[in-house]
Formats: sequence, C-alpha cells, structure tokens
Amino acid sequence: MDAVEKEIWETVHRHLASIFTRDVDAYVATTSGDLSLYEWFVTPHRQDGLPFHLFMIENSWAGTEADFRYDLWEKRLQLYGDTAIVSYTFMLTRSEAGGISHQGHNESRVLVKDREGWKIVHVHKSPSWPAPYQPEA
Repeated sequence: MDAVEKEIWETVHRHLASIFTRDVDAYVATTSGDLSLYEWFVTPHRQDGLPFHLFMIENSWAGTEADFRYDLWEKRLQLYGDTAIVSYTFMLTRSEAGGISHQGHNESRVLVKDREGWKIVHVHKSPSWPAPYQPEA
C-alpha cells in the first residue's frame, strides 16, 4: 500500500471510529459540510449535510468505544487524482446485555482531497442480503 492509499484508509477508519466513539471533532474533520448519503435502513431518501449525523453522534446512538468493533471486508480503493472511492462490506459487532450481535451492509464512500486533507463527501449503503431485496423472515 502506498502513502496515499494509507492516508485514505486512515481517514476512513478515523471517520468510522468517530461515529461510534462520539468524537464530533473527528467526524467534522473527516467529513465535508455538503455530505450526501443514502442509508437504506434510515430512510429511502437522500440525506444532505451534517446536522442529522451530528445529532445521532451527540446522542450516543451507536454505543461506546468499549462495546463495539467493526470490520471492513472485501475492501477496494479506486483513486482518480484528488477523488477516491472506497467500497467494502461493513460488519458491526456489539457486545450487549443479551450477548454479541452482528449487523452488516455494503458501503461505498467517496472522498475528495482538499487543503485540509481527505474528506468524505458521499456515502451509499445497501443491504448485504441476497435478492429479492428483503430480509428473510
């Protein structure tokens, strides 16, 4: 892995960790103010900007640093100058009162490099289960 690829993946990991550790400063530092997202499990519509996620982070929706881990499977990085696309299957594991739980989905994140470094500008999440596009009952 070259230095640019390493820098991009470090930004992605810092960004993801900031969500689960409630680190608003790191989230803002790694995310563009004009962020756009598709999160199929939240709403079937595009979300724009930071306010929704800042509210979620500040209100600890994702737990604390001590009770989660995440893994990125089948990672891919496509680099086009100052634009990068990363894609992977995201697996979140949580330790909860009832035991260990797992949750997964597919993600693509687009990053753009500006004077401050790499920033995430777009996220697209999709279910990781097979067709017919609904979870098994």
